[in-house]
Amino acid sequence: MKSLLLAAAAVSALALAACSPTETAPVTPPAVEEPVAEPVVETPVPAPTTIVDIAVANLDLTTLVTAIQAAGLAETLSGEGPFTVFAPSNEAFAALPAGELDALLLPENKDKLVRILSYHVVPGMVMAADIPAEADAGATASVNNLDLSVRTTADGKAMVNQATVTQADIPASNGVVHVIDTVLLPRLEE
Repeated sequence: MKSLLLAAAAVSALALAACSPTETAPVTPPAVEEPVAEPVVETPVPAPTTIVDIAVANLDLTTLVTAIQAAGLAETLSGEGPFTVFAPSNEAFAALPAGELDALLLPENKDKLVRILSYHVVPGMVMAADIPAEADAGATASVNNLDLSVRTTADGKAMVNQATVTQADIPASNGVVHVIDTVLLPRLEE
């Protein structure tokens, strides 16, 4: 009987052990690697930088910008081109005789202003390296069909008539700008 009791106790202990909660590790599903999206950085497309944009951005050409606007040439010089502009600096305009610039900017003198500004523009792209030496230079026609003397002197200076190029080869989407130190004035008979 004792053995039967022992056997019953052992079975009961086993039964209780089977019924008691056991600690088991929680089952976690395997990790799934999701692709990490790279941040999208949108690079703005730069707007075309036209000859007028170049002039507006250059603090040494503010008087030229005023003259271009007074002459109504902003749209033309922002057009397709290509154009080469010999752009007089503020100092070049300041060197005009007293009162001449103010007179040119008056609405009644618009035709004269257009003629003067057009004399500073050559059709096509003329880079400084393309300007011929004095000995080889011929006449270069401006957009208003008036002749300019565009040449490189023996000492390497680029010249337009009597003006010296002080800053060359400023690229634009529709041409090139060369800053000059003198306002070019066409002769009256031209």
